[in-house]
Amino acid sequence: MAGQLAGTPVSMLGCDEREVELAAALLALGADLHLVGFPEAGPLTKALHFRQAKQAVLGARAVIAPMSSTDAAGRVVSHMAEEDLVIDLTEVIPLLPGGTPLLIGVARPVIRGLAAQYNLRLVEMAEIDEIAVLNSIPTAEGAIQVAMENTAVTIHNSRCLVLGFGRCGSTLARSLYALGAHVTVAARSAKDLAGAFALGCEPLPLASLQRHWDFDIIFNTIPAMVLPRSYLRQLSRDTVIIDIASGPGGTDFTAAQQLGLKAIHALSLPGRVAPKTAAAILVKTVPRLLENLLGEEDHGSER
Repeated sequence: MAGQLAGTPVSMLGCDEREVELAAALLALGADLHLVGFPEAGPLTKALHFRQAKQAVLGARAVIAPMSSTDAAGRVVSHMAEEDLVIDLTEVIPLLPGGTPLLIGVARPVIRGLAAQYNLRLVEMAEIDEIAVLNSIPTAEGAIQVAMENTAVTIHNSRCLVLGFGRCGSTLARSLYALGAHVTVAARSAKDLAGAFALGCEPLPLASLQRHWDFDIIFNTIPAMVLPRSYLRQLSRDTVIIDIASGPGGTDFTAAQQLGLKAIHALSLPGRVAPKTAAAILVKTVPRLLENLLGEEDHGSER
């Protein structure tokens, strides 16, 4: 593995503890790291550190943005350097040669559009099965922790609604059921509803959600508006909503505040509640992913 990445210039733009561990692992494999917004002490002293992302990406064969992704405008705020840095990916992407791999947790529409415009190889790491399935474990634990900190009842015997039965939704439903909660799973597909039933949960077609609102805690994993004002107004004011969906989430947070509901958009939970575990997932998967991407690039140039 070291032979394939040794001497390869890779730029990493912004970080939390997960990317710090990943950077250390890539250095150990011999990668020529160009870092922006990283601590300069410890294992990262051998890397090249930059304050300007535009300089850091020059000559890079791959660029890695944080798992925590950008804001809606395409900016990353890094808090782990000596001074906070704002990294604007919309200014960086036009500088990258076509075909350059750009790895990021989840790409906002502005990043997705620019990556397509400049013919980059966009890789959303949160959508890679190996990473997503493993990340669903600390995500579920973190969501439950947030719920415990913001409710006056135990998870055991509570009435919980899980919206969505994908990687995170299924792991979350399984964990809640194991803790003794009465779990309802709302999903669109018959396959997901059957899977929820097999798990011991109450299946609920998402189209029928408006008629069911008697829940203590609602967990949303669907990145679309599934909890609008019309639904929120039916809920008890004691109901707590934990929304872990990316982007703007699936909750009308403005309406929730106006209605006196506690609605929490809990993002980047793996990096917040289990940074060592989350880092280990990236260290296990990203170097191999980079090898594959750069190997494909090399084979393409040979042809």
